[in-house]
Amino acid sequence: METSIENLLQDYRKRTEETSLMHAMQLNIGLLTVLQKQRANSKLRSLAAIKIIAVILGIIWVLFLAVLVYGAGFKYPYFSISASAIIIFTVIAIVVYIKHFILISQINYSESITATQKKLSELKLSTINVARVLFLQMPFYTTWFWSSTWIHYDELNFWLITFPITLAFTVLAIWLYKNISPANSHKKWFRILFNSPEWTLVIKANEFIKVIDDFENEDA
Repeated sequence: METSIENLLQDYRKRTEETSLMHAMQLNIGLLTVLQKQRANSKLRSLAAIKIIAVILGIIWVLFLAVLVYGAGFKYPYFSISASAIIIFTVIAIVVYIKHFILISQINYSESITATQKKLSELKLSTINVARVLFLQMPFYTTWFWSSTWIHYDELNFWLITFPITLAFTVLAIWLYKNISPANSHKKWFRILFNSPEWTLVIKANEFIKVIDDFENEDA
Protein backbone atom coordinates (compact mmCIF):
# COMPACT_ATOMS: atom_id res chain seq x y z
CA MET A 1 0.00 0.00 0.00
CA GLU A 2 2.80 2.42 0.98
CA THR A 3 4.68 1.50 -2.20
CA SER A 4 1.64 2.34 -4.31
CA ILE A 5 1.29 5.71 -2.58
CA GLU A 6 4.99 6.47 -3.09
CA ASN A 7 4.67 5.57 -6.77
CA LEU A 8 1.68 7.84 -7.11
CA LEU A 9 3.57 10.69 -5.42
CA GLN A 10 6.60 10.18 -7.66
CA ASP A 11 4.38 10.12 -10.73
CA TYR A 12 2.68 13.32 -9.57
CA ARG A 13 6.04 15.05 -8.96
CA LYS A 14 7.27 13.94 -12.39
CA ARG A 15 4.15 15.27 -14.11
CA THR A 16 4.43 18.54 -12.17
CA GLU A 17 8.09 18.97 -13.17
CA GLU A 18 7.29 18.23 -16.83
CA THR A 19 4.44 20.75 -16.78
CA SER A 20 6.67 23.38 -15.17
CA LEU A 21 9.40 22.70 -17.72
CA MET A 22 6.92 23.01 -20.59
CA HIS A 23 5.62 26.31 -19.24
CA ALA A 24 9.18 27.58 -18.84
CA MET A 25 10.03 26.61 -22.43
CA GLN A 26 6.90 28.30 -23.75
CA LEU A 27 7.78 31.44 -21.78
CA ASN A 28 11.34 31.38 -23.14
CA ILE A 29 10.06 30.98 -26.71
CA GLY A 30 7.66 33.88 -26.18
CA LEU A 31 10.37 36.13 -24.75
CA LEU A 32 12.81 35.17 -27.52
CA THR A 33 10.20 35.85 -30.20
CA VAL A 34 9.34 39.29 -28.79
CA LEU A 35 13.01 40.23 -28.38
CA GLN A 36 14.06 39.12 -31.87
CA LYS A 37 11.08 40.82 -33.50
CA GLN A 38 11.91 44.06 -31.68
CA ARG A 39 15.50 43.84 -32.90
CA ALA A 40 14.39 43.14 -36.47
CA ASN A 41 11.88 46.00 -36.33
CA SER A 42 14.58 48.38 -35.10
CA LYS A 43 16.82 47.50 -38.05
CA LEU A 44 14.01 47.87 -40.55
CA ARG A 45 12.98 51.25 -39.13
CA SER A 46 16.53 52.46 -39.70
CA LEU A 47 16.43 51.00 -43.21
CA ALA A 48 13.12 52.75 -43.96
CA ALA A 49 14.67 56.07 -42.90
CA ILE A 50 17.62 55.47 -45.24
CA LYS A 51 15.23 54.74 -48.11
CA ILE A 52 13.32 57.97 -47.52
CA ILE A 53 16.53 60.01 -47.40
CA ALA A 54 17.72 58.32 -50.60
CA VAL A 55 14.43 59.15 -52.33
CA ILE A 56 14.65 62.81 -51.29
CA LEU A 57 18.28 63.12 -52.41
CA GLY A 58 17.45 61.29 -55.63
CA ILE A 59 14.65 63.70 -56.45
CA ILE A 60 16.96 66.68 -55.79
CA TRP A 61 19.64 65.12 -58.02
CA VAL A 62 17.14 64.47 -60.84
CA LEU A 63 15.82 68.03 -60.71
CA PHE A 64 19.35 69.44 -60.71
CA LEU A 65 20.40 67.37 -63.73
CA ALA A 66 17.13 68.14 -65.53
CA VAL A 67 17.79 71.86 -65.22
CA LEU A 68 21.32 71.37 -66.60
CA VAL A 69 20.07 69.25 -69.49
CA TYR A 70 17.42 71.84 -70.30
CA GLY A 71 20.06 74.56 -70.32
CA ALA A 72 22.55 72.54 -72.37
CA GLY A 73 20.05 71.28 -74.91
CA PHE A 74 21.51 70.09 -78.23
CA LYS A 75 24.44 72.45 -77.87
CA TYR A 76 26.25 69.92 -75.72
CA PRO A 77 24.93 66.55 -76.94
CA TYR A 78 27.38 64.36 -75.01
CA PHE A 79 26.46 66.03 -71.75
CA SER A 80 22.73 66.02 -72.44
CA ILE A 81 22.66 62.33 -73.43
CA SER A 82 24.84 61.25 -70.50
CA ALA A 83 22.94 63.30 -67.93
CA SER A 84 19.60 62.13 -69.33
CA ALA A 85 20.70 58.50 -68.97
CA ILE A 86 21.72 59.15 -65.36
CA ILE A 87 18.33 60.77 -64.74
CA ILE A 88 16.58 57.65 -66.03
CA PHE A 89 18.61 55.35 -63.79
CA THR A 90 18.01 57.62 -60.79
CA VAL A 91 14.27 57.69 -61.41
CA ILE A 92 14.28 53.87 -61.53
CA ALA A 93 16.06 53.82 -58.18
CA ILE A 94 13.60 56.30 -56.68
CA VAL A 95 10.62 54.18 -57.72
CA VAL A 96 12.23 51.00 -56.36
CA TYR A 97 13.16 52.68 -53.07
CA ILE A 98 9.57 53.85 -52.63
CA LYS A 99 8.46 50.25 -53.19
CA HIS A 100 11.01 49.13 -50.58
CA PHE A 101 9.59 51.60 -48.07
CA ILE A 102 6.07 50.35 -48.72
CA LEU A 103 7.22 46.72 -48.37
CA ILE A 104 8.95 47.48 -45.06
CA SER A 105 5.83 49.21 -43.74
CA GLN A 106 3.75 46.17 -44.72
CA ILE A 107 5.80 43.76 -42.61
CA ASN A 108 3.51 42.71 -39.78
CA TYR A 109 5.22 40.87 -36.94
CA SER A 110 1.95 39.32 -35.85
CA GLU A 111 2.07 37.31 -39.07
CA SER A 112 3.75 33.94 -39.32
CA ILE A 113 7.53 33.80 -39.37
CA THR A 114 7.32 32.32 -42.87
CA ALA A 115 5.38 35.34 -44.16
CA THR A 116 7.89 37.74 -42.61
CA GLN A 117 10.85 35.83 -44.05
CA LYS A 118 9.21 35.89 -47.49
CA LYS A 119 8.94 39.70 -47.42
CA LEU A 120 12.51 40.08 -46.18
CA SER A 121 13.72 37.77 -48.96
CA GLU A 122 11.81 39.90 -51.47
CA LEU A 123 13.45 43.01 -50.04
CA LYS A 124 16.93 41.42 -50.28
CA LEU A 125 16.43 40.33 -53.88
CA SER A 126 15.05 43.72 -54.91
CA THR A 127 18.02 45.47 -53.25
CA ILE A 128 20.39 43.32 -55.30
CA ASN A 129 18.49 43.89 -58.55
CA VAL A 130 18.34 47.67 -58.21
CA ALA A 131 22.08 47.73 -57.45
CA ARG A 132 22.72 45.74 -60.64
CA VAL A 133 20.77 48.27 -62.68
CA LEU A 134 22.38 51.30 -61.04
CA PHE A 135 25.88 50.05 -61.85
CA LEU A 136 24.98 50.31 -65.55
CA GLN A 137 25.05 54.11 -65.29
CA MET A 138 28.78 54.14 -64.45
CA PRO A 139 30.03 54.78 -68.04
CA PHE A 140 27.80 57.85 -68.40
CA TYR A 141 29.72 59.58 -65.60
CA THR A 142 32.80 59.38 -67.85
CA THR A 143 31.18 60.75 -71.01
CA TRP A 144 29.21 63.80 -69.96
CA PHE A 145 32.23 66.11 -70.32
CA TRP A 146 32.98 64.97 -73.87
CA SER A 147 32.67 67.44 -76.71
CA SER A 148 33.20 67.21 -80.47
CA THR A 149 35.64 70.11 -80.37
CA TRP A 150 37.76 68.53 -77.63
CA ILE A 151 37.84 65.17 -79.41
CA HIS A 152 38.83 66.80 -82.69
CA TYR A 153 41.65 68.95 -81.30
CA ASP A 154 43.01 66.45 -78.76
CA GLU A 155 42.52 63.10 -80.48
CA LEU A 156 45.62 61.49 -79.01
CA ASN A 157 44.63 62.01 -75.37
CA PHE A 158 41.03 61.11 -76.13
CA TRP A 159 41.74 57.78 -77.83
CA LEU A 160 44.63 56.78 -75.58
CA ILE A 161 43.27 57.90 -72.19
CA THR A 162 39.65 59.09 -72.10
CA PHE A 163 38.07 56.50 -74.37
CA PRO A 164 39.84 53.50 -72.75
CA ILE A 165 38.64 54.71 -69.32
CA THR A 166 35.06 54.84 -70.57
CA LEU A 167 35.46 51.42 -72.18
CA ALA A 168 36.84 49.99 -68.92
CA PHE A 169 33.90 51.39 -66.95
CA THR A 170 31.50 49.95 -69.53
CA VAL A 171 33.03 46.48 -69.29
CA LEU A 172 33.03 46.68 -65.48
CA ALA A 173 29.38 47.83 -65.40
CA ILE A 174 28.29 44.93 -67.63
CA TRP A 175 30.33 42.45 -65.57
CA LEU A 176 28.77 43.67 -62.33
CA TYR A 177 25.29 43.54 -63.84
CA LYS A 178 25.81 39.91 -64.82
CA ASN A 179 27.58 38.75 -61.66
CA ILE A 180 25.78 40.53 -58.84
CA SER A 181 23.39 37.87 -57.56
CA PRO A 182 22.52 36.03 -54.32
CA ALA A 183 24.66 33.12 -55.56
CA ASN A 184 27.77 35.32 -55.24
CA SER A 185 26.87 36.93 -51.91
CA HIS A 186 29.57 34.89 -50.12
CA LYS A 187 32.38 36.26 -52.29
CA LYS A 188 34.73 38.95 -51.03
CA TRP A 189 34.07 41.47 -53.84
CA PHE A 190 30.32 41.18 -53.25
CA ARG A 191 30.72 41.82 -49.51
CA ILE A 192 32.89 44.86 -50.27
CA LEU A 193 30.33 46.31 -52.72
CA PHE A 194 27.41 45.66 -50.38
CA ASN A 195 29.10 46.77 -47.17
CA SER A 196 26.55 49.50 -46.56
CA PRO A 197 23.70 50.02 -44.06
CA GLU A 198 21.16 49.60 -46.87
CA TRP A 199 22.24 45.95 -47.25
CA THR A 200 23.50 45.03 -43.79
CA LEU A 201 20.34 46.22 -42.02
CA VAL A 202 18.07 43.91 -44.00
CA ILE A 203 20.53 41.04 -43.51
CA LYS A 204 20.58 41.57 -39.74
CA ALA A 205 16.79 41.83 -39.60
CA ASN A 206 16.54 38.55 -41.50
CA GLU A 207 19.02 36.92 -39.11
CA PHE A 208 16.93 37.96 -36.09
CA ILE A 209 13.82 36.42 -37.64
CA LYS A 210 15.75 33.29 -38.61
CA VAL A 211 16.71 32.73 -34.96
CA ILE A 212 13.01 32.49 -34.08
CA ASP A 213 12.41 30.06 -36.95
CA ASP A 214 15.35 27.86 -35.95
CA PHE A 215 14.28 27.84 -32.30
CA GLU A 216 10.71 26.90 -33.17
CA ASN A 217 11.89 24.13 -35.50
CA GLU A 218 14.15 22.70 -32.79
CA ASP A 219 11.30 22.82 -30.30
CA ALA A 220 9.00 21.08 -32.78
